[in-house]
Amino acid sequence: MTIERFESGPRMSQAVAYGDTVYLAGQVAADTVGTGVTAQTQAILSEIDRLLAAAGSDKSRILAATIYLADMGTFAEMNAAWDAWVDRGNPPARATVEAKLAGPQYLVEIVVTAARAPAGGAR
Repeated sequence: MTIERFESGPRMSQAVAYGDTVYLAGQVAADTVGTGVTAQTQAILSEIDRLLAAAGSDKSRILAATIYLADMGTFAEMNAAWDAWVDRGNPPARATVEAKLAGPQYLVEIVVTAARAPAGGAR
């Protein structure tokens, strides 16, 4: 099987597909200046949609998600954005943890693993 890398740089790829599985790097909001957890989560989820589409998948095929919060006190805010976005018919396995993120401007980081859509688009 071929390994496909998407948006690769010298340190990492934003997504890697191998066989029927797509692995996304931890996604953070690109423009975080003055934004809160809700806005950052919404921006990240939009980026996840874009990357999954590029790799031949979508949010209905997410197998697992790990959400990192800089402050667990913002759990409800993040969940509000997540709940508005997640495919309710196909919710993934999910964990949410508090962690020190790469910089103080980042309040949320999300990592997902998804299945690729089979040829012909069947689920």
